[in-house]
Amino acid sequence: MSTIKRIGVLTSGGDCSGLNTAIWAVTFSAISKGWEVYGIENATDGLIVRPMRYRQLKMTDFDFPFARLGGTMLGTNNSGNPNLLRKADGTHEELTSEQILERFSDGVKELGLDALVVIGGDGSMSIVSKYCQKTGVKMVGIPKTIDNDAPATEEAIGFATARNIVMDALDKLDTTANSHERIMILEVMGRGAGHLALESAIAGMADICLIPEIPYTYEGILKKLRDLRKRGRDHALMVIAEGIRNPEGKHNFSIDGRTFTGVSGWFVKHLSAEPDKFNIRSTILGHVQRGGAPVAQDRILASAFAVHAIDLLEKGLTNRVVVCRDGKISDMLLEDVLKIANTPVDPNGEMVHVARGLGMYVGE
Repeated sequence: MSTIKRIGVLTSGGDCSGLNTAIWAVTFSAISKGWEVYGIENATDGLIVRPMRYRQLKMTDFDFPFARLGGTMLGTNNSGNPNLLRKADGTHEELTSEQILERFSDGVKELGLDALVVIGGDGSMSIVSKYCQKTGVKMVGIPKTIDNDAPATEEAIGFATARNIVMDALDKLDTTANSHERIMILEVMGRGAGHLALESAIAGMADICLIPEIPYTYEGILKKLRDLRKRGRDHALMVIAEGIRNPEGKHNFSIDGRTFTGVSGWFVKHLSAEPDKFNIRSTILGHVQRGGAPVAQDRILASAFAVHAIDLLEKGLTNRVVVCRDGKISDMLLEDVLKIANTPVDPNGEMVHVARGLGMYVGE
């Protein structure tokens, strides 16, 4: 018999489509068991800042179509510094780890939470798990990332929608590339994993795809473009994951020194200068990939993950992460998940084989 009466739910890390669906499914599944649900705003910050930021969630909150929208109705935080808190007035305060834990514990006790459902990446889950263990609160994690590199799970919330967005962009770029006989470069997210770039490139019928996991050569790119021209085609689509190094072996960083951006500009500059007189334009898709209404696959996955998470709590299980393995929803101990590295693209895997089978250049 479950001792759960009141739970909290929060989203942490970068946003993506499907988070609101997961919040909705957690709320409906928990309320159907007679539990109360509290939405914690801006990740764990909502429990730590003073005054706390939270709201009780009821089924009527979803009469407005939050569950169908992108983003997260609870807000999130991915500052990279778990001790730096954003307050309600927009200012920040930095606390020690001891102060964080004390406030977290006080917040949990004040709300009377028996458990937390954390929708986030493995880093977020690891941090919150430590807080919960020291506070005596059960925790279950639900994985989300548009990079689809979360450890131990074949799918994570947000990937399917982001892939559709990139595919749609490629469809639109192809028509203008054809009209103007241009090479269109699309730079997409993917710091250390190329799943989004690769699968979108396949769906969007690209000619070249560069990802962090597979070395490439500038000469290999030139050869592909020249081969296309010999076939009589003067337009092409090229997809680049933001985390690749340019042929000089360097990353392109934004001003903050953390964000990869603008690597496509290197290719525009150098390919345009070739004697072949390639006509090139680049598009950095950026945060468009994180937005938009979740596609059916993300809604179904988010709903299945959420229901499974609530079932785990009902059984009294804690410190577990919901995963999808062999097409089925299951779960693993968080400590076992954290032992597994994030999942990059397998250079010898099926998707790379498919891309090469279609004649796409994906590196050497």
